[in-house]
Amino acid sequence: MFRTLLRLCGLGDHESADQLRALTERREQLSTRTDDQLKSAARAARGDADVIETFALAAAITERVLGLRMFDVQLLGALAMQRGHIAEMKTGEGKTLAAVPAVIWYARQGRGAHVLTANDYLARRDSTWMRGIYDWFGLSVAHISQTMSPERRRAAYRCDVTYATANEVGFDYLRDGLARSAEELVQRPLVFALIDEADSILIDEARIPLVIAGGVPEDSAVACRVDSLMAELRRHQHYSIDEAARNVQLTDAGIERAEAALDCRNLFDADNFRILTAVQDALHAHALLKRNVDYVVKDGAIELVDEFKGRIAQNRRLPAGLQSAVEVKERVQLKTQGRILGSITVQSLTRMYERICGMTGTAATQAEEFWQVYRLPVTVIPTNRPVIRQDLPDLVYADQAARSLALTEEIRKIHQTERPILVGTASIEESEKLSRSLHLAGIDHSVLNARNDEAEAEIIAQAGALGAVTVSTNMAGRGTDILLGGNPPQDREKVVELGGLYVLGTTRHEARRIDNQLRGRAGRQGDPGTSRLLISLDDDLLLRFGIAENPDIESVQRTAEGQNLEIRKTLWKYDCTVEHHRREMYGLRREVLLSAGWSLRSMVREEQYLGLTQAAGNEALERAGRQLVLAIIDELWSDYLANVAELKGGIHWVSWGGRDPLYEFLTGEQAIYADFHRCLTEEIADALANAEMRDGVIHFPDGRRFERGATWTYITTDQPFGTLGERIVKGLRRKLSKHMRRHAN
Repeated sequence: MFRTLLRLCGLGDHESADQLRALTERREQLSTRTDDQLKSAARAARGDADVIETFALAAAITERVLGLRMFDVQLLGALAMQRGHIAEMKTGEGKTLAAVPAVIWYARQGRGAHVLTANDYLARRDSTWMRGIYDWFGLSVAHISQTMSPERRRAAYRCDVTYATANEVGFDYLRDGLARSAEELVQRPLVFALIDEADSILIDEARIPLVIAGGVPEDSAVACRVDSLMAELRRHQHYSIDEAARNVQLTDAGIERAEAALDCRNLFDADNFRILTAVQDALHAHALLKRNVDYVVKDGAIELVDEFKGRIAQNRRLPAGLQSAVEVKERVQLKTQGRILGSITVQSLTRMYERICGMTGTAATQAEEFWQVYRLPVTVIPTNRPVIRQDLPDLVYADQAARSLALTEEIRKIHQTERPILVGTASIEESEKLSRSLHLAGIDHSVLNARNDEAEAEIIAQAGALGAVTVSTNMAGRGTDILLGGNPPQDREKVVELGGLYVLGTTRHEARRIDNQLRGRAGRQGDPGTSRLLISLDDDLLLRFGIAENPDIESVQRTAEGQNLEIRKTLWKYDCTVEHHRREMYGLRREVLLSAGWSLRSMVREEQYLGLTQAAGNEALERAGRQLVLAIIDELWSDYLANVAELKGGIHWVSWGGRDPLYEFLTGEQAIYADFHRCLTEEIADALANAEMRDGVIHFPDGRRFERGATWTYITTDQPFGTLGERIVKGLRRKLSKHMRRHAN
């Protein structure tokens, strides 16, 4: 049995077989011990404990505390994660529990272990659920949520095991990066992380920058001025849309109308760069971003919708200009943008851990990316019971109207049998359109989308009930099991006789794993189930990647996956040097903040230092000097980020002259970073040269500029439609040269 399991999941070596056999044998021996004996054994070993003993204890204690006996496949998943792999375990196979032995093994080393979850709810649920197991090992456990105070966050990070979202860990890292005293820090060094829903966090959300901002809000008057122009522009006459490339561009007539309305002779003059940017952002806001698809208006604010999950993306914003353009378009209060003081992507954050591993229901189709980007092997763990779900062939329709009619009829037909149905849609708009059709057909149903995400767990829990029809956006309810017969499963046997949950999908997605996630909502733990996808030939995926040239839909998806991987790899090349310099800057900052051996003397001229020491005293000078240097680092780093963003925004123009954009960017970024260090030395010297002693206290010139002020965090997108340079080069290259010649004449 052991070798069969190991061969199925690609771990067919003798060592793995011996590990699993030894582990299960040791678990049986431990099962005869009393509670006190198990606790004593669990708390005896610390540091580099034996894997077999740790895992066997974890399995025995789990059965004692939760009444759940860990399956062999769960132990295999745990062993894979302990080795630093991504374990692919299907929906309903018990990933939450499988993670615990690996987390315990790492946490016993005394340096802290993080479990990164998909949302605050799962962080709270899983930490509470698994707390009893950790208690028997003498390990402290806590979770972090968005509303927690710094004091509670600090205490949570000091625990042996901390459950949190990657976003919250990233925001705390950024806030620590602006600390002015050791007492403000909340995190310990990042050592180990086990990543739940690894495909979502490490791929879907990996490139999304986490931002901390502050300072003076940016002027939004330009966005309001440009928005009034949009009512005058007509598609085809003034602008054109490339649906496949998600790009919009002005025509010659549109350029002329914009120049006349905005009173600027040449929209492409360097002096009009802000206006050109605002026009492009407004065009995207009006022509490409759709209400109830890309965002919703909720409580007087713009709430973005996660394109992969179909749910509201909490605390997320578009890039500053585009965010303002959408807010002006919808006539809601504009959010403060401010200066960016620090930024990090989830991809960069996870690379800071000494070691990571993960688990998810769908990883195999992205195995190449997990290895190339993170050096994480993927291990596919077999299911505890055979999967008997029927995955029916796709149904293909000529257009979306025909598909919608067929979908409603299919739901009506199945619903008559009282078999539960889950329908996965691609957007809020689509889910609500289907809901209206079902109402007209007299079919009772529930809708789960970004408008009512707070009811998600309750709705999903009942999606397997007899006669239930649930319409959901893509991945709503991920992390929550659908129980056949409802919750509690009072009609389970009747639903099983009907064939289990029937899953319908309304499209194929760019990534095959998204389709697999939807299918995987049915057929858990050997339950019956059925899945079927309904496809229209005018679906976005097929239009963008060319079904005419490539009639095999799975091949189209593989093409899309390959292109998206190349895009992410290219973006990483641009960010690699920035990430390296950010780490250098953070290292310098932490040395100034925490090192007892650091002295202001190392950063200024000797005579300047000695003169100030005589005037203020060594202790007072060093204390004030630390605060001064930290403030100047923060200010200049904000300038660095703004300069790099501007460089990246226009770097693709250089391809016109036959130069390599990446080389030009790396060269330019290096110059900006060198300027950061030059300015740092100069500004420190200048501030000290003009310092004054008043009442025995050192006062620096323009001291207010060194005050940190209020800060706020948010998530932004990573150039959702490409950089400004890419957008213009794609759509306006010919028009721009023609326009320039016309003005030259």
